[in-house]
Amino acid sequence: MSASSPDTHIADARPRNWVEAWLPAALLPYAQLMRLDRPIGWWLLLLPCWWGLALAMISNGPARIHLWYGLLFLAGAIFMRGAGCVINDLADRNFDAQVERTRNRPLPSGRVSVRNALVFLGILLLLGLAVLLQFNAYTIVTGLLSTAIVAIYPFMKRITHWPQAVLGLAFNWGALVGWTAVTGSLAAAPIALYLGGIFWTLAYDTIYAHQDKDDDILIGVKSTALMFGESTRLWLIAFFSLALAALAAAVALAGGGAAAYAGVAFAACHAIWQCRAFDGNDSALCLKLFKANRTFGLLILFGLLLDGFL
Repeated sequence: MSASSPDTHIADARPRNWVEAWLPAALLPYAQLMRLDRPIGWWLLLLPCWWGLALAMISNGPARIHLWYGLLFLAGAIFMRGAGCVINDLADRNFDAQVERTRNRPLPSGRVSVRNALVFLGILLLLGLAVLLQFNAYTIVTGLLSTAIVAIYPFMKRITHWPQAVLGLAFNWGALVGWTAVTGSLAAAPIALYLGGIFWTLAYDTIYAHQDKDDDILIGVKSTALMFGESTRLWLIAFFSLALAALAAAVALAGGGAAAYAGVAFAACHAIWQCRAFDGNDSALCLKLFKANRTFGLLILFGLLLDGFL
């Protein structure tokens, strides 16, 4: 079992999570580097992939959907989210060392060297590629096109107050890939789904960024949280509204029915709760609301799946 200690615990991970409790000490920092102890990230990357699959099921019929694709996307989301985290931590290791929430991460704390992190990144990318190669050629090309966005994201906070928008472009690419895995082509419906996901990410990652706004000011990096300030709640309302409108448009373009619209409606209720509860000065609440977006995404997914099977 792992010999976890306060010096190896990551601030925003659940105390005594399974990674800390069960992994050998030699593997623990690599699991933390790819955020296995914080699964919300791969959930937020995975859900748009499953949305795309479910939307294709509505458009093409349940006989065209495959559970195997869903499992492949699960594995791919874990590997590629992990790779993205390694890239992010390599780029931000000097910044992370100055922030209370991130200074115990494996790279800034010195528990993983830059060289070993690069080797580990190569392994994760190869595993992600192995997953991608299981799909049709159109999906492979579509998936590969996202790598440029993933690569530039960690540097956006240095040059723009909108790094959350770039994260949205990267994290919701799966909406396109999920659709193409079934259909072998793109259409208006998955593009609307993708746009909805981008606005959703703008909302939840702005909430997340409020945890670090004081440190971000000190070290000179940018975010929507800093730009919006006391107006953040109004921006959240706008982002969630645009996300829900685009998701409803995706349902309409795919020929969806009442169950899919019901999923969007329940997600709207969840978004209203988030906007009402939001307090940008309460870091613990911001983390709670950020993690709650898994429920938002699952509500959309369940509506799409139910509609597809009906």
